[in-house]
Amino acid sequence: MSEVRAYAAQNAATPLAPWTFARRQPGPHDVQFDILYCGVCHSDLHQVRDEWGGAIFPMVPGHEIVGRVTKVGNKVARFKVGDLAAVGCLVDSCRHCESCEKGLEQYCENGSSGTYNSLEQDKKTPTYGGYSSMIVTDEAFVLKVSDKLPLANVAPLLCAGITTYSPLRHWKVGKGHKVGIMGLGGLGHMAVKFAASFGAEVTMLSTSASKEADAKKLGAHKFVLTSDAAQAKSVRNYFDFIIDTVSAPHDYNRVLSMLKTDGVQICVGVPPTPTELLGFNLIGKRRSIAGSMIGGIPETQEMLDYCAEHNIVSDVEVIDIKDVNTAYERMLKGDVRYRFVIDMATL
Repeated sequence: MSEVRAYAAQNAATPLAPWTFARRQPGPHDVQFDILYCGVCHSDLHQVRDEWGGAIFPMVPGHEIVGRVTKVGNKVARFKVGDLAAVGCLVDSCRHCESCEKGLEQYCENGSSGTYNSLEQDKKTPTYGGYSSMIVTDEAFVLKVSDKLPLANVAPLLCAGITTYSPLRHWKVGKGHKVGIMGLGGLGHMAVKFAASFGAEVTMLSTSASKEADAKKLGAHKFVLTSDAAQAKSVRNYFDFIIDTVSAPHDYNRVLSMLKTDGVQICVGVPPTPTELLGFNLIGKRRSIAGSMIGGIPETQEMLDYCAEHNIVSDVEVIDIKDVNTAYERMLKGDVRYRFVIDMATL
């Protein structure tokens, strides 16, 4: 076992603080790498505060991880010492169910292993994430990273990137489609970049007029202030797809009204409370409401390769790890453009 430095939450009521724990030595199929950068996801905050229930403490958050390989097992074929590597939201799955065999490990029917606040496939060993000095992961769940892009800006692609890339690819969004992006945050800013890159007409839907300049700089063609009744009315029955990234409670019926016939509202945000749906908002235009969760390992690698080819990265603010608790409070206020990333050299 190797002793690892980290920041952890000891329970749901205490701030993150320094902690040490042991990681396994690399087995034949494992890749070990020093963590250089780790993104700060809103789900980190939800989980350390046990807002989704079932939290495992002590908890080391972080699932947007990039670094450099220091050791590999003797059966590892795709990585060697010195390579750049990444780990996203998953570190294992059953690998044999229908979803896993399709490369959709995030939907593993037997329960995938999250990078943190989860259990290994033995169903008893807790997983610890990227707010730490190094990680050991099976090669099958380690991703290759291009050296063409700044690593700090690559880190959020491992969650914010794939969470928005995957549904856009699944629904084959591209030229000729009108796409609304609801919410300009960590997820929303990546959704704008990808949808525009894929050739769609992109409209940012926001309650904040101050977001218009940023939205257009990121690639949005149009901006609609949804709190303005006239502007909201102008996009009724307008969109083929809406990527809904909002995690705060909001009116799904209003979102659905902006979709044309056969339009799809794709939810990637997770509001904390149930929402009511009026049946006529669905059947009247044969609209659909759907959800999507991250992406499988093959698609995540595809996304990283696409980003390297098209020079797409996240907009980030790099922080020292001692400032992570402050970053959480700022994140709650929307005071980040658009993702915090921890420089793990400050650990």
